[in-house]
Amino acid sequence: MKVHKAEATMESHVTQISRDDLEDLRDAFHRVDIDNSGFVSDFELQELFREARFSLPGYKVRELIETFIAGDTNKDEKISFEEFVAIYQELKSKELSETFRKTITRRDGIRSFGGMSGNSSEGTQHSYSDEETVAFVNWINKALAKDKDCQHLLPMNPDDQSLFTSVRDGILLCKMINQSQPDTIDERVINTKKLATFTMTENLVLALNSASAIGCTVVSIDAHDLMAGKPHLVLGLLWQIIKVGLFADIEISRNEGLIGLLTDKENLDDLLSLSPEELLLRWVNRHLCNAGTNTISNFSDDIKDSRAYFHLLDQIALQEEQDYKRSVKIDMSAINERDLDQRAEMMLRQAARLECRQFVSPHDVTSGNSKLNLAFVANLYNMHPGVQKAQLNGGNGIGTAHIEPESNEEKTFRNWMNSLGVSPHVNHLFWDLCDGLIIMQLYEKVNVPVNWKKVNNPPYPVLGANMKKLENCNYAVELGRDVAHFSLVGIGGENLNEGSRLHTLALVWQLMRRYTVSVLSDHGDGDKVGDQIILNWVNSTLSQNRKDIQISSFKDKLISTSLPVIDLIDAIAPGTVKWNMVKRAFRGVLKDADKLNNAKYAISLARKIGARVYTQPEDLVEVNPKMVLTLFASLMGHGMKKAIR
Repeated sequence: MKVHKAEATMESHVTQISRDDLEDLRDAFHRVDIDNSGFVSDFELQELFREARFSLPGYKVRELIETFIAGDTNKDEKISFEEFVAIYQELKSKELSETFRKTITRRDGIRSFGGMSGNSSEGTQHSYSDEETVAFVNWINKALAKDKDCQHLLPMNPDDQSLFTSVRDGILLCKMINQSQPDTIDERVINTKKLATFTMTENLVLALNSASAIGCTVVSIDAHDLMAGKPHLVLGLLWQIIKVGLFADIEISRNEGLIGLLTDKENLDDLLSLSPEELLLRWVNRHLCNAGTNTISNFSDDIKDSRAYFHLLDQIALQEEQDYKRSVKIDMSAINERDLDQRAEMMLRQAARLECRQFVSPHDVTSGNSKLNLAFVANLYNMHPGVQKAQLNGGNGIGTAHIEPESNEEKTFRNWMNSLGVSPHVNHLFWDLCDGLIIMQLYEKVNVPVNWKKVNNPPYPVLGANMKKLENCNYAVELGRDVAHFSLVGIGGENLNEGSRLHTLALVWQLMRRYTVSVLSDHGDGDKVGDQIILNWVNSTLSQNRKDIQISSFKDKLISTSLPVIDLIDAIAPGTVKWNMVKRAFRGVLKDADKLNNAKYAISLARKIGARVYTQPEDLVEVNPKMVLTLFASLMGHGMKKAIR
């Protein structure tokens, strides 16, 4: 095997690694090399680092990735064992080796399966977690129990492979997306009867494009993978979808009671900059402080003994008895049970009394499964927020008027970024971009080269941290102005660094526009694709297909009816539109409710035929020219690709 050939040369010049350590590294290499090819491929690294993001800060994941890229000395896009050992030495010098070891160790307790690679039909292995399978099956069974369109699939058995066969027709995935983000998919568009391979594929394409629109990363998944029921991809997608739903309300504008989690020395901006995970940790610790017990710093090692959970459940019950006169008494008698698995089981029985026994088994608690414990706590928060009304102003004199909710446009930009797999995950558009790192990643997505040697990466020094972030933002503006040739008049690095809405949105819009039209760059006689080229294509496609509708610009009020979009979809994919679903004007007037129904239908149809659309229905009804442009550009790209085929 290629790994062993490398070892002779390895021991001759890597003298600082003992034979025992070399054996450990060989074992680590095998854990990452899940297809046993003798090399670590880009895909395998992606799988590893996707898992790492659940337990590591984003900057550490980025450092690991950058070290691996630099360690691919012959640039063949795969890592040999010799390169792997050299990389480990480099990680050791950066004090990242322990981080990397922990990341690999998390791959214990996973199941391998073979014969499902896109490159070969046998001998290939990927991995997935039995614990996740059980947790997700139980959650889906409960969430969709009353859905008439899922009766042929539910309940699934958590102890077999039924989850991976149940996603084949796409219905379950579409329904789960709507569970997490209601009305993302117009369910009139889902194929539910007389299912064949083509109609099931349409559902899966609809699900994938809709998942992307709510911020899930689906760049490495296609409909064929899901129809084949590839466990690692199915579980990865489901976790993202479920997580979107679990985290939806863990946000201050959605639950102003979270202001009560401010500490005395903080202002509202400090709280607004926290991720949902960090807010959850604060919420738990507020309850633990009220209980007079130790706080926690993670959802893995610190919760293994179930003590924090016992106290959390007890505080929630006491709070609800005080606020709502509900009388659920938590039995704390098992908190000192010596058998940790038995203690965890008794704790979960108390959680069941609050109707919150979800996601974790006793073993998931005692083994510190961070992903599933995070889901358990998020669900507990959603069911029982338990932030006292009296804490609303938190003693900081901050009223709710200071909180500006996220606009549709901001939400669209954030979901677009996350769907591309930027790291760390963008929770707050302005705060999470103020160090410039996300912007640099987006530049690379639109083929603007970034010199990463000029970029400051965290952890930043205690003194001068903001100066390092400001330097990044200055470089980001420089790249946008001089390399990408964006219009950035009046925009400086300090504007991005301060989280200025106006200036950040101006740059982000140009990035999204560049990304959206990049697929069209080979058309238009080599010219830069401008608005007029897209507009001309829309109108010519409509007229060539005998549609009597035309638009004068992306601000045309006719777009508010969505009829130009629906006609265009019919022209690109004849037979897709069910015309009895489309609302028409009566005496020249279309009601607002009918406009919204048409918009929902149009956007879901666009995603179903294969267009990656981030536009929201309100954008069409209100005729937001930016988002209208991206919709038509996506349809143009899909239409041209289809014409070439």
